[in-house]
Amino acid sequence: MRQGLAEKRQAIVRGARRVFGRDGYTRAGIDSIAKEAGVSTRTIYNHFPEGKAQLFRAVVVEGSEEVVRAHVDALDRRLYKVTDLEADLVDFAHAWMAPMYQYRDHFALVRQLRAEVGHIPQEFLDAWRASGPDRALKEVAARFRELAEEGHLDAPDPERAATHFLWLTGAEISDRTYQGAVPMPDEERNELIVSGVRAFLHGYLPHRGELSREV
Repeated sequence: MRQGLAEKRQAIVRGARRVFGRDGYTRAGIDSIAKEAGVSTRTIYNHFPEGKAQLFRAVVVEGSEEVVRAHVDALDRRLYKVTDLEADLVDFAHAWMAPMYQYRDHFALVRQLRAEVGHIPQEFLDAWRASGPDRALKEVAARFRELAEEGHLDAPDPERAATHFLWLTGAEISDRTYQGAVPMPDEERNELIVSGVRAFLHGYLPHRGELSREV
């Protein structure tokens, strides 16, 4: 029975994610979600007694947590041991951007969330940031702090360094593809990532400032 309940809940969350990503928060209805999930509206209220608001929060947070797990995996696989800093950061940036294409339903929901920011309760926006973007940034900052301690980076403010890295390597790709909704040729994506990594290293390689002053 517990497995059946869990499967029903998963079906509801998957269906809701697709509907919210397609229709947005304000236009989505429980009837549409029930149809997409293949369950009755009563089943939805059994799992989410507070209705659409509770379901939306769950969908946003659980999707964000899943993406962050993929990001942490990218950190562990690509930056656990650095041998060639530039090459490793390029590989990491590619791996970091991959979830944008792997979790299309979630990022469709994020696009709607951004579009409706003035109509969505602040609590939901805070929950999304805490479980998704802010948590992901902290994970990168923690690893950059270690890279600085190992002598690979000059980053007295690791969180600011992480912010710069993610913007330099991912913001233009995200903008041009509308967060993964539109494809981008691999060669173009790689060019943007490589140039972003090099711009980042220009500011964060150790001793670069001292060398410039000596010259």
